[in-house]
Amino acid sequence: QVQLVESGGGLVQPGGSLRLACAASGSIFRINTAGWYRQVPGKQREWVASIISGSDPRTTYADSVKGRFAVSRDDAKNTVYLQMSSLKPEDTAIYYCTMNIYYFTHGSKDYWGLGTQVTVSS
Repeated sequence: QVQLVESGGGLVQPGGSLRLACAASGSIFRINTAGWYRQVPGKQREWVASIISGSDPRTTYADSVKGRFAVSRDDAKNTVYLQMSSLKPEDTAIYYCTMNIYYFTHGSKDYWGLGTQVTVSS
């Protein structure tokens, strides 16, 4: 089994920065893709960013965060990061990470963390 645990959320003023981390543990051979989503109560979960494995990992971003957020990964630590800068009040949400992980006994599966709250307010 695999567990994802997010950390790094909190309260920050508009224009500030936060760095989220998502650490995976358990039966992991390879992390194929990883991503971040966010959700505001009463709204659908929204995709934020993704990163694909490789020697030169490819990243993609939602238009709403492009140029302000950066996703990265450390495969040695089975950890994915989301560096958030120039934060706006509309970035307030619960942020979830997801990973597609391969292991010998069950192939590739998607896993989700429980989320971390990010609040941008003065």
